[in-house]
Amino acid sequence: MKFKFSIIIILSVLLVGAGNAPSIEERGDSKKGETLVATCSACHGIDGNSLAGLWPSIAGQNYKYLLKQLRLVKSGDRQIDQMIGQLDNLSDQDLKDIASFYSIQNNTIGKVEEDKLELGKKLYYAGNLEKGVPACTACHSPRGLGNGPAAYPLLSGQQPDYVEKALKDYRSGERLNDDPSKIMMAIAYKLDDTEIEALSSFVHGLH
Repeated sequence: MKFKFSIIIILSVLLVGAGNAPSIEERGDSKKGETLVATCSACHGIDGNSLAGLWPSIAGQNYKYLLKQLRLVKSGDRQIDQMIGQLDNLSDQDLKDIASFYSIQNNTIGKVEEDKLELGKKLYYAGNLEKGVPACTACHSPRGLGNGPAAYPLLSGQQPDYVEKALKDYRSGERLNDDPSKIMMAIAYKLDDTEIEALSSFVHGLH
């Protein structure tokens, strides 16, 4: 069953990611997007590289993933207190432009905490077969670049506090709206706090 679960995840990645990347028209205008992100910089940094642990870095993030999250927040399907009302006056084209702008920025890579390196690396590349946890590489790639066409996020350089919170929210069932197939919920449910902290630190320095 453990191997079967891993195979299902890998197949789903291949099938979902088999589509073509967005056309220039679908991606939006990054130059226009740059004019719309002044408010965003307060939490996410001027170029999308967050300096605060709980705010995600969105520089270099995969376009489809960014757009999906912006749409979820605007519709109210993903509740983030600090984002309430921030997107109300923006059109869907504005959201595309913003996602396009951030997707072409360079993400900053952090440093892995030494005491979390071994476990984090093991989990990311090999998973935990005894607990039925697949390797993160199946969806997020060996370098943490994610899967753009499948809208799976870039993890490389991500803030560890944000990743830790996201995994714990998936584990508790608090965050489900962007995971309809419940892949992340099923994985996070099997991770304990020590494993989550190790993974969060590891991806911060992954590149």
